Amino acid sequence: MITQPATRGADSELVSASWTDPEAFAQLFDRYSAMLYRYVSKRLGPEPAEDLVGETFLIAFSRRRSYDLAYPDARPWLFGILTKLMSRHHRKEAARYRALLRAPVDSDVESPADRVAAGVSAQAVRAELAGALAALPAKDRDVLLLIAWGDLTYEEVAQALGIPIGTVRSRLNRGRRKVRAALGDANPMEEE
Repeated sequence: MITQPATRGADSELVSASWTDPEAFAQLFDRYSAMLYRYVSKRLGPEPAEDLVGETFLIAFSRRRSYDLAYPDARPWLFGILTKLMSRHHRKEAARYRALLRAPVDSDVESPADRVAAGVSAQAVRAELAGALAALPAKDRDVLLLIAWGDLTYEEVAQALGIPIGTVRSRLNRGRRKVRAALGDANPMEEE
């Protein structure tokens, strides 16, 4: 008789359960596929996102027996796999940032006042931000965007990329410094 793990169990428990009950792995997909999709869509666009997320879970499933069960949260592991897959698409990512330099700003904001404020802020820095992201070395950009868009902690980024936490800190610092310089040392989120 196969027992189903608790829906809210630790990810490591789901991975472990999937060794004897492969269906348990589907809960990881349910938990994290939308998050991974949003992240890769922001970086590469929606076209390759679905394929890359699917491939991430196929790889994770095939490597589930090598997952370190000491880590209860599988997000860094999944983001690490996804980041490696995305590295094959670095030309597409750079092209996406160049396209953002030319495209109009999407206005998906609630009130007219919010729409105007968001549009002005976004329009004012979009070209510089896209250029700064495109100019960053891939390793620095990966760290910066895993934290900013992937919502991972320093420790989770270190785990995802298989690098020491000190390297995460230095790459993040370097990336932030370059992006800030490209924006004229201004933060568009702060009111003047």
